[in-house]
Amino acid sequence: MMSLRPSRPLTRARVRSLLPARLPWVRTQFGWVDLVVLAAVVVGFYVALRVGRGATVSFTPDQPLNIDTDPANLPYYAVRSLLRMFVALALSTGFSLVYAYTAARSRRLETVLIPALDILQSVPVLGFLTIAVTTLVGLFPHSLLGLELAAVFAIFTSQAWNMTFSFYHSLITLPRELDELSRNLRLSRWLRFWRIEVPNGAIGLVWNGMMSFGGGWFFLVAAEAISVLHAQYTLPGVGAYAGAAIQRGDLRDVGLAIVTMAVTVVGVNFLFWRPLTAWAEKFKQEQAEASEVQRSIVLDFLRRSHWPQLLSPARRRLVGWLNRSGRVFGTDDRPLRASPARRLAGDVAFAAAVLAAIGWGVASMVGYLHASTGLTVFVEPLLLGLLTFARVVVLVVVATIVWVPIGVRIGQSPRLARIAQPAVQVLASFPANFLFPLATWAFAKSGLSIDVGGIVLMALGAQWYILFNAIAGAMAIPTDLREAMDNLRVRGWQRWRRLIIPAIFPYYVTGGITASGGAWNASIVAEVVAFGSTTLTAHGLGAYIAGATESGDYPRIIAGIAVMAGYVVALNRLFWRRLYRLAEARYSLA
Repeated sequence: MMSLRPSRPLTRARVRSLLPARLPWVRTQFGWVDLVVLAAVVVGFYVALRVGRGATVSFTPDQPLNIDTDPANLPYYAVRSLLRMFVALALSTGFSLVYAYTAARSRRLETVLIPALDILQSVPVLGFLTIAVTTLVGLFPHSLLGLELAAVFAIFTSQAWNMTFSFYHSLITLPRELDELSRNLRLSRWLRFWRIEVPNGAIGLVWNGMMSFGGGWFFLVAAEAISVLHAQYTLPGVGAYAGAAIQRGDLRDVGLAIVTMAVTVVGVNFLFWRPLTAWAEKFKQEQAEASEVQRSIVLDFLRRSHWPQLLSPARRRLVGWLNRSGRVFGTDDRPLRASPARRLAGDVAFAAAVLAAIGWGVASMVGYLHASTGLTVFVEPLLLGLLTFARVVVLVVVATIVWVPIGVRIGQSPRLARIAQPAVQVLASFPANFLFPLATWAFAKSGLSIDVGGIVLMALGAQWYILFNAIAGAMAIPTDLREAMDNLRVRGWQRWRRLIIPAIFPYYVTGGITASGGAWNASIVAEVVAFGSTTLTAHGLGAYIAGATESGDYPRIIAGIAVMAGYVVALNRLFWRRLYRLAEARYSLA
């Protein structure tokens, strides 16, 4: 008969004895840090898979899900929301790398992709939801997966654009010495991308990714509690919980949602963003090492783990295979040359194709609107757009004056950055919808018009783009340049004029252009404030589009989105693009 013996405890010596004998170095070093890292990875995958199962349950649009407002469900809702946020962030990062690289490397495509990016940035989240919900729910008629994908797509549309602008600008302002190094070494374009271009834009990409994550929280209520074309769709999440509480006028549940979101944001910052920003410090272009650098407890802990050494053989084989496969993209030893006649013919053909596509789209839209309501449908949104435009201008000017000096101060002090980063993350991630009860009460008591107060609510979703890019620009200033200014005793305005403004200007332009687009987008939720039975509506294009979307009025939706895109593109073409060219010509490290 088999006897039952107590299992041996999993001690450090026991773990070493179980490891393969051909890894002697790891056998002697493997310890409790590695066990903690392994356990964290396993738990993370298990939670993601367990929560992800809820995205494939059966679903019927005629019988939408009800949100259980029991506070005990808030931890589960927070994890569901986080899963959507990280999936959208991964999609946004991949999109940014591919889209920005294509725009920066193709002279012809750049003339189409960058204006298209302006238009995509200006299209409100509700505009994307109108199309995404109808399409994806139809593709997955009996599964919640369609609605989950629509929510992820909506969050993606609030994250991707500023990351793309940031990486695009880092590509077109690549320092000359790095470009010459790549060409002299005859690196493949694949190696140039991963060894030179991505590291050069890493700091801006990380900080804009952090801002994008905050932007996703800002529109979480709209993504999880969707009201489109007379239909209501809800998904389990913190945003939907807050939306239900706001609709009922329950201040207690709104407060619980705020606390849950704040705890979640701080936790993500500690476990993910702070280690990432500290890791990105190694990509600073400097000749002297800084005396004080960004630190992260989590990153220091991970660096003590031996898993990278354990997995290094497999990583080396994978990287080697990718580098060999990347040779199909060619080498970077010389620029592509073509005869002037051939280039002119190609430009003419490309321009004709683009103009034909644009003409067909405009003609189709105008024909539809002319047949349904007439072209006079554009008059009202054009006039209302002027009011929203005035709010956007005020917001950008005030945010520049207030947040650029603060961002520079934070970016130049790693100690201050460690303290300020969680607070900035919470503020940037705070959805304006959560402030609707307080805003409604304050506006009613003070007599302040929502036409003016809406600027404050718009700022909650837009001003942080300027702050985060100012921080990233200040962090990217080489230490040797700062020390040279200190040795020369350059202070005050001279220091700003000679060092700080030229260094952060390219980053500020990225922050300004995305803050401007974000302000237009935020007007959708900031110009209509509702709490319980009280609703305050401002005069503006955002309120116009929100009302048309809720009522399912397709002609007004199309007209409102087209007018908003027109305003944003005109502002970017006439103002921000000129600043981009100035930054490329005068304020790059090339």
